[in-house]
Order: sequence, then structure tokens, then C-alpha cells
Amino acid sequence: MSQTSLPRTLGQLRSSEYTPERVGRSVKDEIRDNLIVRLRQIAPGGKHEGQSLFPGIVGYDDTVVPQVVNALLSRHNFILLGLRGQAKSRILRALTTLLDSFCPFVAGSELRDNPYAPLSKFSKDLIASLGDDTPIDWMTPVQRYVEKLATPDVTVADLIGDVDPIKAARSGHELGSELTMHYGLLPRANRGIFAINEVPDLAGKIQVALFNIMQEGDVQIKGYPVRLELDVAIVFSANPEDYTARGKIVTPLKDRIGSEIRTHYPENVEEAISITEQEAWTARSYAPGDTAIQNIVIPHYIRQIVEQVAFVAREDRRVDKKSGVSQRLPISTLELVISNAERRALLHGEKLVVPRITDLYASLPGITGKLELEYEGEMRGADVIVREILRLAIARVYDRYFAETNTQQIEQWFHLGGTLQVDDTDNSKSILKNLAEIQGLIEKLAPLGIKGKDEPALIISGAEFLLEGLYAHKKLSRTEERGFSAPERQSRKEQRQRGEDDQQYEDWQNRRPGRRGSFN
Repeated sequence: MSQTSLPRTLGQLRSSEYTPERVGRSVKDEIRDNLIVRLRQIAPGGKHEGQSLFPGIVGYDDTVVPQVVNALLSRHNFILLGLRGQAKSRILRALTTLLDSFCPFVAGSELRDNPYAPLSKFSKDLIASLGDDTPIDWMTPVQRYVEKLATPDVTVADLIGDVDPIKAARSGHELGSELTMHYGLLPRANRGIFAINEVPDLAGKIQVALFNIMQEGDVQIKGYPVRLELDVAIVFSANPEDYTARGKIVTPLKDRIGSEIRTHYPENVEEAISITEQEAWTARSYAPGDTAIQNIVIPHYIRQIVEQVAFVAREDRRVDKKSGVSQRLPISTLELVISNAERRALLHGEKLVVPRITDLYASLPGITGKLELEYEGEMRGADVIVREILRLAIARVYDRYFAETNTQQIEQWFHLGGTLQVDDTDNSKSILKNLAEIQGLIEKLAPLGIKGKDEPALIISGAEFLLEGLYAHKKLSRTEERGFSAPERQSRKEQRQRGEDDQQYEDWQNRRPGRRGSFN
């Protein structure tokens, strides 16, 4: 049924398929009924077999989603606990997919009253006056979702409501009249989903104001002897760190929350790549008629390195574990990597954009701002820490492709005095010419699926990755002045600066399960 064909008066509604039983279902019952239908559809043999229950939520099919389903089937209010960047808000917003396509309410009602059982005096008076001619309006699932970011300055009036003397003065009603109420966000979410993000940031007395609606299903607005039996599904999100950093959830409120569900970061790199591919802006557009750039190709090993940066950072002792490393880090990093490669292609008139390792180093501003460092990390400096993390990330991905590759011929070229300077602004032709002088280099790119006849930008990207991997394993040296060179050319000062980095790399290799070069 389209929205234009929906009943527009109470009389038309009574004659339609929207019976009192259907419209009068509680929000939690409605979600439960629609969830049961959806589960049957995605089950083996169902209409949508194999599809995800919540499209766009990646990596939670076997962990978080089953717990959310259990909470919804139990008609629980629930809370999602997890570090930043773990899709908590996205999961809460996805609950709207389990609401009916359209929901009727008395037109003009602030409480979005059920036409068959109105709560507010406004709707009761309107129905008593107009009867079957009472106008009906309709809500979509998105309109039935109300979200509030908890902050310390939130008041009871914001959430629940209060006396509104201005409304009383303008309407001519007495202050004791129900028609002078100012309804807060929670009453305005009636017959919908109310989400509170970062709930520990709410002051304790504000959390207390939620007790009634959580247990008895009603709220009482200050100054009015009126009991509003609201129909709201309440969901929360919080960062576990918040319990000690900024506040806590008061115990009686926790007791009223039916389910506590823990979220987590992606469990492996390929899962993380799927999330970043979904969220990052990689499909770039250009002005009509602009043919300067025809295609953007992102090698899979570049995607893997970007994700490994987050994985390595989460393990690094110098990064604050309580704050976590958000999945937004690889998303913004990949966007910056593409933009730097895009800038280079535009400057040199190249039609193919292929990110390289130098573009990863150019994306450091997108990484440093997303890491909360411990004292040791602060002393070393964010740039230094991020470069070391990037080196370890490259080493992990390098081992996946080149662990069995013999690179002695390449190393020998550098030992004989060869050097290679690579800059993120160099054009493909000049770099490819220099790479061709390194014996055996291009032939060693076969594990990446790169051949000598491929586009120069692809060859350069792969060669740069291989050389950077050799540097990460200390088989080559690299400085901004000289570029890649043999390890012996590294000065003692540079060796001292790199000493702690090397020790951390060895510590990491010793901690890794299985053989050297294992890959998350």
C-alpha cells in the first residue's frame, strides 16, 4: 500500500486493514512479530535465504547479532557496550527495519497517539469533537526512531518534559492544564524506538528519571498529576571506558536493562576490508567531460596494509587500550591514500590512479589524530609511533605474499652501491625507468599477480611494496635523503634512532602464534 492510498480519517481507518488489534500492538511486539517473519525469510529455504538480518552490519553475524535477536525476541530493552567505532549506533538505527512500513497516529498529536487509544488530552478532545472525521497521519520507520546523544548538560525537561508557562500564556489555559505540557524527547518517541548514546554521560538524577518508563512503562511530567503510559522500546549504547572516565550507569538503571551486549572490532583483516570498502569514499567522481582520470585501482595488498595498521595499533602497548582504535581509522586512511594518488595522477596527467606505499606515509595525518597514546607513546611522539606501526603492518602483509620469495638478487643490487629514491609526487615513467635497473625486481612481483607488461602504475605500486617490505625486515635501509639503500649505508645515529623500533618488531614476532609471518 502506498502512502497516498492510506486512510486519512478515523472512519476510513476503521474500515481498513489497520484494525485496533494491529495498530494497538506494542512496539516491542511489533518488532518481535516482524523479526520472526524476517528470520523465516532468511532461513534455509526461505524467500531471502542467506541474506543478512541487518544489511551493512559486517562481522557480527555469529557474535553480536544473535544476542540482539535474543533480546528482541525477549522484548528486552538492551544496551550495546563497546569501544568507539564498533558500529553501535548503526546497529541501533538498523532496528527501524523491523518496524511496520506505516503507522497511523492522530494528526497534530505531539505524542503520536494511537487513534484507537489516545493518551494526550489533545487527541482525546479532538476525537470526541470530530469522531470519524478526526484526521489521521502516518509515520514511517525512520520517523519512529528518536536518538539522543547523552551529555552532562541534559536535563529532565529535555528527556521527560516540564511546565511550559509560555504555552499556557499563549493558549489561555491554566498552568495546571494538561494542554500546557512541554513534552520531552521520550514522550515524543511514543510508539517508536528511543536510543540514548553514551548513557554514562547522563547525570545520575537524569538516569533516575528513566526508572518508571523502564519498569512500569509510564512517565510523570513534573508538576502534573498525569500518568502517561508510553509505548517505547528503549535502547542504549556506551563505551566501557566511560564507567571510570566520565561517569557510570547507576545500578538501578542497569538492573532494569534486560540485556547487555558486547560489541567488538573485526576479527580478521578480510572482515575489516569489507567494512572499510562499504564505508570509505572510493568511487570518486569528476566534472562532466573531464577524462583526465579514467580509473582508480586499489591493490588488495594496499587495503590489507591499511587494515593492519589498525590491528597493530590495537596490540601496541603505547596505544591506550581503553580508548581503542576505531574502525574509522582505516576508513579515513584509505580515503587519504586514494586522494594522494589522485593528486599525483592529476599533476602528471596520468589516467590510472594506483595507490602506493608512499601514499600510506602521506596519510599519516589521518592516523595520528585517531590514536590515544599512553605516556610512553606521548614521549616518543605520535609521528614516530605511527611510522613504527606502519612498518609492522607492512611487514605482516609482506610476509603473506613474499615469505617464500628469494630476494637475494635485489638485495645484491643495493649492496653493490645501488640506491633508489622514491617520492609520492614522482611520475610513473621516471620511477619505472629506475626500477627497471634493479635486476630481478619486476619478476619477483608474481605473487601480487603483477607482470612486466602491466600498467606502469601497477608495477610501481607492487615494486614499492616489495622494497618497503625488505626495509621492514631490515634487509634494506631507507632514509628521506637517500631513499632505499643497503643496510650498511645506515649511519650510527640512524641505527640508534631505529633501535627501539627493531626491538619492538622482534618482541612482536616472538609474541605471534605459529610460524614467523603469520597473518591476522
